[in-house]
Amino acid sequence: MKNLGYYNGKIDLIENMTIPMLDRVSFFGDGVYDVTYARNHIPYCLEAHLDRFYRSARELRIAIPLPREELGALLCELVNKVDSPDQMMYWQVTRGTAPREHAFPKDTPANLWVMLRPKGVMPLDTTLTLHSVEDTRFLHCNVKTLNLIPNVMAEQEAKEAGASSALFHRGERVTECAHANVHILKGGFFVTPPTDKLILPGIGRQNLLRICEKLDIPVAIRPFTMAELMEADEVISSSSGEFCIRVTEVDGKAVGGRDEETLRKLQEALMEDFLAATGG
Repeated sequence: MKNLGYYNGKIDLIENMTIPMLDRVSFFGDGVYDVTYARNHIPYCLEAHLDRFYRSARELRIAIPLPREELGALLCELVNKVDSPDQMMYWQVTRGTAPREHAFPKDTPANLWVMLRPKGVMPLDTTLTLHSVEDTRFLHCNVKTLNLIPNVMAEQEAKEAGASSALFHRGERVTECAHANVHILKGGFFVTPPTDKLILPGIGRQNLLRICEKLDIPVAIRPFTMAELMEADEVISSSSGEFCIRVTEVDGKAVGGRDEETLRKLQEALMEDFLAATGG
């Protein structure tokens, strides 16, 4: 297959799939999702993504219709049905199909979706520019919920400003990007915000912390300000498909470019980890 859509056991090309109009995702974005990439038909960091998926579902009190082990096996089975060995793997669960009422429906099984399409991870020599946006999202940013309208609006504003992506801040405190975590290198330290309710605990962030430990790069887990970001030695964006991407500009002003050695060490180690975990 050139791509794959899955909905509660039905499989077809994505463009042929349909969903019930009363799926609660249509009215409330009532669900959670996760995403990773496969290389050689091998999902990268699947266990970590399943951890987050089930944790997010628990936060919203959604009962995922498959046990964790069965969902992992299903995803590994489905990824082999797509022709391309390099794929973006996206899956989500919604609270179910029921007449539109705000309160949770009773005794309604959740709906499981999977979408697979050819796509590789972002090349590490890519650079990004960011546009800052006041973070007015709700206080559940740690849940990978389907309610992404604030992210969508911020990302559109960034695109219209000529930037690659949006950078959220709450007052002076930097939180994250519209679809990535953001970190800085300063004075030899890798500095990353704490995983409180203001940011998503990214798997890319988790991998960066693991690689920092491996390379003996000191880490500081603390909030940092827009002023600190603008003066950092390097600014880094990370996500499941953008392992460690250099940011070169924020709001039209140049940033980073002063610790390329540490940046390259992180990028090379992350790519080695990815290649080793997905078939060499």
